[in-house]
Amino acid sequence: MAQWAGTKGNRVSVLSYRPAEVLGRCHDRFGPVLRVGGRRGFVYVRGEAANAAVFAASDRFRWEEAFAGLVPVDGPTSMIVSDGAEHRRRRRLVQPAMHHRQVAHYVQIMAATADEAIDGLRPGTDADAYAVFRAAIRRSTIHALFGPELAADADVLGRSLQPLLDLVDGLPAATQWHRRLRTPAWQRAGRARAMLDRRIRAEITRARLLGPRAGDHVLATLVNGRDDDGDGLTDREIRDQVVTLIAAGYETTSSAMAWAIYSLATEPHVWATARAEVRDAVGDRPPGPGDLRALPYLAAVVNETLRLYPPAVVTARHVAQDFEVEGHLIRPGATLLLSPYLTHRMPEYWDRPLEFRPQRWLPGSAEYTKPGPARYLPFGGGPHRCIGATMATTELIVMLARVVARLDLTLPAQRIRPTGFAAMRPREGLRVHVTARR
Repeated sequence: MAQWAGTKGNRVSVLSYRPAEVLGRCHDRFGPVLRVGGRRGFVYVRGEAANAAVFAASDRFRWEEAFAGLVPVDGPTSMIVSDGAEHRRRRRLVQPAMHHRQVAHYVQIMAATADEAIDGLRPGTDADAYAVFRAAIRRSTIHALFGPELAADADVLGRSLQPLLDLVDGLPAATQWHRRLRTPAWQRAGRARAMLDRRIRAEITRARLLGPRAGDHVLATLVNGRDDDGDGLTDREIRDQVVTLIAAGYETTSSAMAWAIYSLATEPHVWATARAEVRDAVGDRPPGPGDLRALPYLAAVVNETLRLYPPAVVTARHVAQDFEVEGHLIRPGATLLLSPYLTHRMPEYWDRPLEFRPQRWLPGSAEYTKPGPARYLPFGGGPHRCIGATMATTELIVMLARVVARLDLTLPAQRIRPTGFAAMRPREGLRVHVTARR
């Protein structure tokens, strides 16, 4: 649902994503399991019980077929499209750099990048907050994970990635038609991918030459890491993991950042509460790793944003073995889809589900609930749960801390429409008016 938004004293309702809402109405009519297109068609499931059953039966699904549409961007060896032993091997080599203790080392980079973006905003002017912080999160992600050399080319990498992201921002079948027909979009994506690959391969070559002196970041880990058999990743595998972490890292996180700013700007009391918490915790300085636990309300804002606006509206599994859910037997060949968006808005699980209420995440609040992993799933679940979940939530908390501490924003009247298959975002961006900057 499109929403005419503004902040002139009126509470703005939570936005809705029309395709998901239509799917929800179908579930209301036909039940928690919907079949479309026959035995090899799609099976949509909804609800905590169905989600839990899917997460518990990961060995019955395949990801390569489910996410084949992402291969033009991420590559055929990406963790996202890997299964079984190959997925576990690649994930083990990346995991150390994404551990919460390692992510703590990235906080300074996140805060500094947020401040650079804020310094570029002039009081009395309008700006597209989605575009501004999308670029900032891209730079922050690349710097934290792959070092300052690659981060220096963050904007160039973003321009190279955009035609690829545009290509896969739709149903997987559409990507296949682009490939078969060699459409202009497919050709643009091919040229962009060649440019992207040249830059990343040059960085891989540099890291291999430096060996252990390459630095303390993910690229060095991927180049120098070894599995239990002493084998490392090939250059092709490294390229695919690098692109996956860059694209997934900033595309989804920047979408959530936009919705968080939207929610804060339309709920002045939430903005004021978050600002007071930040000032009490850190004063005027940027937050450090040890300050994050002192920002529970801002963390609650992030959780509530991810509940109402999960970047992945739906997530897919290719059924490889017979699978039973909610009394329905699903045969191999079908594509099973579950929806974080629908689960997060079900009144059976959430009190006043269509209201933005950060207090529901605060343990001292009367509204507090601690949902299980099959009820709250912005990062998926099971063995394929998003490896960057900790980094994404940390980055959102840190950057929002700088936003609420340093800016006064209002929303000019505008039409805001959620869109996007790979990452739900504001279709025309998010225009804000900068009232003041500190």
